[in-house]
Amino acid sequence: MASVYFIGAGPGDPELITVKGRRLIGEADLVLYAGSLVPPEVVACARADARVEDSSSMTLEQTHDLLAETARGGGTAARVHTGDPSLYGAVQEQARLLSRDGISWEIVPGVTAAFAAAAMAGESFTVPERVQSLVLTRAAGRTVVPDGEELAAFAAHGCSIAIYLSTSLARSVQDQLLGGGLPEETPVVVVHRAGWPDGEVLRTSVGALARDVEHRQWTRQAVFLVLPGNREAGAPASKLYDATFAHGWRDSEG
Repeated sequence: MASVYFIGAGPGDPELITVKGRRLIGEADLVLYAGSLVPPEVVACARADARVEDSSSMTLEQTHDLLAETARGGGTAARVHTGDPSLYGAVQEQARLLSRDGISWEIVPGVTAAFAAAAMAGESFTVPERVQSLVLTRAAGRTVVPDGEELAAFAAHGCSIAIYLSTSLARSVQDQLLGGGLPEETPVVVVHRAGWPDGEVLRTSVGALARDVEHRQWTRQAVFLVLPGNREAGAPASKLYDATFAHGWRDSEG
């Protein structure tokens, strides 16, 4: 049994948290959540006598001190992150300090914004015979991206791309996607506040992306879904349910 659990809260909808994550929040002595992104409703299941703290204004050292204090006192802590902790969750540096101090920890996965956004928009990242790969990334801004991971490089592959943390960089995103060779008519779905009651879906294209996002005046909390496989209608059906396609659970009828 761990002393600290890093829990993926999902994108905002309190019902899009795993059963395990919800249970651990309800059992924890300390619930430390990122209040700038995780709604209070997600942690409302905490025990009445639990300590519930918003980490939005805290430094790494301050959050660590709270987690360590709880663990050393024999309690358990739920460190609640938006989406999935493994993606832009800054979990590594927190876990490193816990391991240094001999405190056991565990990660509980969550629904990331890209998947909530695709569900909200009724879209698929993979299309038979067209696109079978998905890149999760971000545009370079105050946080740089490594060489070779520029948006233009990914666009050149023609795969689906989910772009996080780049709402205020829509113009740069558009220029890089075009620079990577994507046609202007390539579909882009922008989902603002995916998983929240006031979430919105914008359907646009690579060529109109910056104009349409700037018109909405969104500056944060949106994910861009670039969907080259949806550019043309009439995509082939999956082989999974094709009567002429045999697999381990079904013989071919053809």
